[in-house]
Amino acid sequence: MVLDENSIFTMKKTLARRAAKVETWLSICLEKREIPERLKASMLYSLQAGGKRIRPVLCLVCASLCGMNEDNVLPFAGSIEMIHTYSLIHDDLPAMDDDDLRRGKPSNHKAFDEATAILAGDALLTDAFGLACTTNTDLTFLLSALKELSFAAGSSGMVGGQELDMLFTGKKNLSLDDIKVMQSMKTGALIRASCVCGALLAGAKSEIIDSISSYGSALGAAFQIADDILDITSDTVTLGKPAGSDEKSDKNTYPSIIGVKNSRQEAQEYAMIAKDALSEFTGNDAEFLISLADYVVQRAS
Repeated sequence: MVLDENSIFTMKKTLARRAAKVETWLSICLEKREIPERLKASMLYSLQAGGKRIRPVLCLVCASLCGMNEDNVLPFAGSIEMIHTYSLIHDDLPAMDDDDLRRGKPSNHKAFDEATAILAGDALLTDAFGLACTTNTDLTFLLSALKELSFAAGSSGMVGGQELDMLFTGKKNLSLDDIKVMQSMKTGALIRASCVCGALLAGAKSEIIDSISSYGSALGAAFQIADDILDITSDTVTLGKPAGSDEKSDKNTYPSIIGVKNSRQEAQEYAMIAKDALSEFTGNDAEFLISLADYVVQRAS
């Protein structure tokens, strides 16, 4: 489905409103903490570098969808963004993707140094779980969400996906299934967990959590395919990071395996799966999530 201008405006307005809540939380989350000055500056440099804040917003919206006051979920949602930010800092390091630009600014290791960037990422990841524990919800719900987040961020999720990404770089004769597994771990796991954790924190029933998990998995796949396409079709200023870096680094992506046209078709199919997963839901939150699935694909059309 192609979103009209009014639908895009409404979706972006809702995204911006909720992202603003996350920004406010991120701006104060390290206050009154005894942190070495340079390390704190490095952490905040990347944490406050902007971005759409899609992952924490997904957590807020899915909690609201399941009947919870989204303001109560802010510490957990903000912690997800801290984990995502740590992953970007480490992803840009010379030992990994070796990118000098992130969100239109020099990468953390360029603005500071490699050692400080590594420590800033370590600190963001570690502090995130402590801050997530301050979420105002039932302890059982909180523990379930923390477990979900730890698996999504760890060796069976984002970290494992990054390892596969490095192993697959420059490798010939990879199948599309190989790319699907890698991307579902590196990108999809945290996006799915962002949705699921919102539902878990709200104490949603298992069938609701399953539907939201299906939505998050499909959205994560569509999101990464769209990013792969934009790396080819967009420019550095628009992306806020070096365009064409996947091809330059000999990365294996959807477009490198099946081409841009077929990749767009795959992204559209995943967006449809995401929307179908929410077919039983109604209201503004469901409408936002459905519009987001369409928009994620449309931006790469």
